[in-house]
Amino acid sequence: MRTIVQLSDLHFGRINEAVIAPLVAQVHALAPDLLVVSGDLTQRARTEQFLEARQFLDALPQPQIVVPGNHDVPLFNLAARLLSPLGKYRRYITPDLQPTYFDEEIAVIGINTARSLTIKDGRVNDRQIELARRQLSGLPEQVVKIVVTHHPFDLPAGPQYHDLVGQAAPAMRAFAICGADVLLAGHVHTSSAVSSAARYNIPGYSALVVQAGTATSTRGRGESNSFNVLHVEAHQIVVERMSWHAEQTQFVSTSKQAFEQRGNEWFAGPVLP
Repeated sequence: MRTIVQLSDLHFGRINEAVIAPLVAQVHALAPDLLVVSGDLTQRARTEQFLEARQFLDALPQPQIVVPGNHDVPLFNLAARLLSPLGKYRRYITPDLQPTYFDEEIAVIGINTARSLTIKDGRVNDRQIELARRQLSGLPEQVVKIVVTHHPFDLPAGPQYHDLVGQAAPAMRAFAICGADVLLAGHVHTSSAVSSAARYNIPGYSALVVQAGTATSTRGRGESNSFNVLHVEAHQIVVERMSWHAEQTQFVSTSKQAFEQRGNEWFAGPVLP
């Protein structure tokens, strides 16, 4: 079994300072096999915010898969936005915009969905989709295949459809071909875990779509700060949400849901105690 901690939407420059030290301590206590950060490390892509994010990442366990979000592209500096939209991200966080992690049990790839010509929306292009398909194809059947983006490929039914990543439909068809199992994302600052089958009618295939809330930002959108812990085995995954309780000055487990894979489809199992 592998343990993956998923943090998202850090938004350094607009953070809840009280959660930082407890979060670092709790992630270390969980001893994850992999730490995933699904975008928006900064609030406005400023140098000091990237430096704070870098210090935070350095305090957390390795290995890490980190991808940028739309807030990591400058908003008001139009020259930087057009000519070097992720220049500071590459300098202070990582130059690798499609990072990977592979071991005997999991294969994890990150995809950059941030774009300079949009304020909020994200997109994947044909080259990224084809690279992801090739990276995840031909792996042993027992390896759980995971894709990390900032903008989501799916969300629960509701008003947030416009927050889906551009080119989601062709990407999902490619994921069906290579058998991507889990799609991790952020962006909307709310937590969820659902099968993709309700939105995408791909015969014989569905992925488990896991959204993380904001781990450290004050922009909670009705949720307290939170992060996800995924307990991953071949054909079985438990998604645990850890939510901030200010009175206890720590993150506590507030939900656990089991999912199982039958064939190439993921189905929700019981809510666990």
